[in-house]
This record gives sequence, C-alpha cells and structure tokens, in this order.
Amino acid sequence: MKNGSLQIGRTINLAALSRRLDVSVTPIREALSQLQQAHIIKAIPNRGFIISGLDVDEAEDLYNLVASLEVMAIENTEFDQDTIEQLKKQQEIFENAPDALSRIQADLGFHHILTKGYDNELALQILSDLRTRIFFYERAFMAEDTFYNKSDNQHDSIISAIADDNVPTASLLLKMNWMLILNYIQKKLTE
Repeated sequence: MKNGSLQIGRTINLAALSRRLDVSVTPIREALSQLQQAHIIKAIPNRGFIISGLDVDEAEDLYNLVASLEVMAIENTEFDQDTIEQLKKQQEIFENAPDALSRIQADLGFHHILTKGYDNELALQILSDLRTRIFFYERAFMAEDTFYNKSDNQHDSIISAIADDNVPTASLLLKMNWMLILNYIQKKLTE
C-alpha cells in the first residue's frame, strides 16, 4: 500500500498477493482483516477487500486525530540530540525527494521519527494505522510539489523549536502543519 501499487477502489487479489509474497492466503486474509478493523481497507461481500474511497468527512476526522495524537506524543517525549539529527536528515530527504511518492513517504517518515519516542505502544500503533490511511489521501492529491514549500518551512520550524526545548511551539507548528494539509485536501475533495 505504501509504495503506491494498490489503488483506491481496486479489489485486493488474495491469490495474486499470496503468490507474490510466497505466503499462504490465510495469513494474508488475517492481515487484511486487521487492516479492515483499522479502517484502512473495506471488506465488500462477494468482492473481497478494497482500498476505501476518499471522503471529506473522513479526511477531517483523520487529519484532526493524527494531529492531536502527534501533539500528545511530542508533548510526552524527551528529545535527545540523536533524534534531532534524525529529524534533520529526514527533512533533507523530504526536501530532496525526486517525486511525489518519495516526498509523501519522506514526510510520513519525518512524522514517525517525530513521535517514535513516545512511550505508548498503543498510541504509536494507532498512529501508524492512521498514517497508512493518510497515505491514500496524500497520494491522490499531492502531486504538486509547490504545495510542499510551506510544509518544508514548518518542518524546519518544528525541528528548531524542539532543539530549543520549546515543545509548546513545536506542538502548535505540528498542528498547523497537519491543518495546512487538511485544508488543501478538503479543497481538492470538494472541487
């Protein structure tokens, strides 16, 4: 899903996936059931599993929830110099990504590094699942590289605030970063 080879609305072929991964159908079906429970995919009777379509209400819920969980995560994380350096390196990867897919993956990687120090495994798993769903929204609408210029600046400002041990400012910037993306996606979904 994260490499963009599965498209929204397309049926996930269990047999083909089983052959490609050289794994029996049963564990694949179980994994897909877990993805369904995480609201990443849908089960359609007599069709199997599909990647859910995009919806403006879901986007609003999704981006607001991820923003809130990430803010909670960074407010409860002790950032060390190593993590700050990882964020800077990931930001450089984000800025220099050669295409939209690489840029989306680098952005999600930035947010993973930002929150990985949070000592709440359940919250981190929920964030991982939510980011997987976010991937489909961003893959559908983020082909315009010019959009990312504001996000670049916000990421740099988040890193600076964390380096200055100013978590309240980092939290505000993080929330603004997600709301910027949400506003863009809402506009695209309602055009």
